[in-house]
Amino acid sequence: MIGSELPIPNVFAPISTPAFMIRDLAWLMLAVCAAIFAVVAYLLIHAIVRFRRPPGADDREPPQVYGSNAIEVAWTVVPLLIVVVLFLATARTIFEIERARGPSDALKVTVVGHQWWWEFRYPELGIVTANELHLPVSELVERRPAILHLESVDVVHSFWLPQLNGKTDVIPNHPNRMWVEPLTVGTYYGQCAEYCGTQHANMQIRVVVHPKGEFDAWVAAQRVSPSESALTGRAVFLATACVNCHTVGGTVAHGTFGPNLTHLMSRATLGAGVAANTRENLRRWIGNPAHFKPGALMPAMNLSDDQIDAVVTYLMTLK
Repeated sequence: MIGSELPIPNVFAPISTPAFMIRDLAWLMLAVCAAIFAVVAYLLIHAIVRFRRPPGADDREPPQVYGSNAIEVAWTVVPLLIVVVLFLATARTIFEIERARGPSDALKVTVVGHQWWWEFRYPELGIVTANELHLPVSELVERRPAILHLESVDVVHSFWLPQLNGKTDVIPNHPNRMWVEPLTVGTYYGQCAEYCGTQHANMQIRVVVHPKGEFDAWVAAQRVSPSESALTGRAVFLATACVNCHTVGGTVAHGTFGPNLTHLMSRATLGAGVAANTRENLRRWIGNPAHFKPGALMPAMNLSDDQIDAVVTYLMTLK
């Protein structure tokens, strides 16, 4: 698993504009709840100490007071005011996040949820990748927000990047939208937050925020056609059912059911974060995906050891 490699996702450590808004609202909520807890705890302790029965007191019932208009008004009006304040603060934050449209040149990414991996399409850049969302950092002199269009091809998912924005449902036949504006370079962790099947917990997201020049270099690298080396492995790959599910640029493989493999080796992990993207793990994944991810829709291809070695050699060239 890759969680230990990444900073712990923390909504109180935002690095994106909408996440800062959510953080400020969360602090307000916590402050109000803490104040309510303190008042209730004080009144409870005061009542226990002040009105406890003294030693030697008789068993007669103390004088009873029935009804108090002042108390009735207080415990009705005060909670109502608290709810109204929290409602208005929440509505304002939601409205400010949802109404933001960003500049016309904002980066546009289509996020597609699958069981159990994420597909990222950059329609204006002609790039398709999987499980790793690459974004440019946004600066005061040059804002670079990203508009994410969310879709699902199977069941309901939830796209959650705790340090970049809140959770947004990804629903079949109902496109959704969210936006992020990362202000700090680094690698951040996200997760599907809606139970979507046996491998829901292994539907992870890595967000890599690049400096501008580095992001442009990543885009350029993604546009380079894969190497024509490892011809034996390439021939085995193209002769199997792999081509029905995966796309590799410059070949007859144009499947869309599985992740686009054109630049497979530019990614840090396999299977939406279940294993590091190394030669050995890639070999084991091809031999039996269920070893890493029980219930994965990719079947074991039943290739011989020599065929697997050849395919792995080919896939290692897809950088």
